[in-house]
Amino acid sequence: MSRRKLEQKNIRKLFRTGRGATIAVTLPIEIMRELKWQSKQKVVVTKRGKRILITDWKK
Repeated sequence: MSRRKLEQKNIRKLFRTGRGATIAVTLPIEIMRELKWQSKQKVVVTKRGKRILITDWKK
């Protein structure tokens, strides 16, 4: 894979779901596997300045 493609493979688009009240983004499968996260797993989304942090939800 070329360097340009490697740099862009983690660039994602935001998209509307349902009736447009929610915005979603996909996560690269490599990152999901590395974190051992699975589909439908609960996560916590936290705003940090102009960034967001997505962490595993723990009961």
